Amino acid sequence: MSTHVPGTPVRCEMTKWGDRPHWQFEGIYLGSDSHGEWLGFPAGTHNHRPGHEFHSRVACVTLVPAGGWYAATFQAPGIWCDIYIDITTPPAWDGDVLRAVDLDLDVIKMSPDRLSDPAEWMAGPGETFVDDEDEFAEHQVTLGYPADVVAAARASCDALESAVRAGAAPYDGSHQRWLDELSRLTAS
Repeated sequence: MSTHVPGTPVRCEMTKWGDRPHWQFEGIYLGSDSHGEWLGFPAGTHNHRPGHEFHSRVACVTLVPAGGWYAATFQAPGIWCDIYIDITTPPAWDGDVLRAVDLDLDVIKMSPDRLSDPAEWMAGPGETFVDDEDEFAEHQVTLGYPADVVAAARASCDALESAVRAGAAPYDGSHQRWLDELSRLTAS
């Protein structure tokens, strides 16, 4: 757990295996609860990685579980997905910077509304699925993921997919409290 107070600016630096740069973005520390620590990212947050960048269309909050092999992002309404969970090494704080290694697998819950046409590989409205299984399998070989990392990532992915499908907390709307807190902290 971090020692941050709500409202503290934070930076997220994700890498791929082998310390290759991946997504980077800045946000706000919101607080913690029984699920872990929550970070907020207002609409318009600049997300960038080598070769790609974008500004988020909606606000979102990310759950960083203590010791968990993931970071779960909950989107405000208005885009193609409601939940996007990155399977990662356990995220760790280095001052105001949160770091983790992205391990390819993602658990995604689509928006129940067709707010935009998702790419062909995506599931239908409201459906939950696992993405990038092929990339995970390929990287086990080409990047040499250790067996314990593969096992932990797979176990985390399977458990999270089940939890999201079941609507278990915090995948039951509990995140709304943190979206409200983000709005409160950024209103001015």
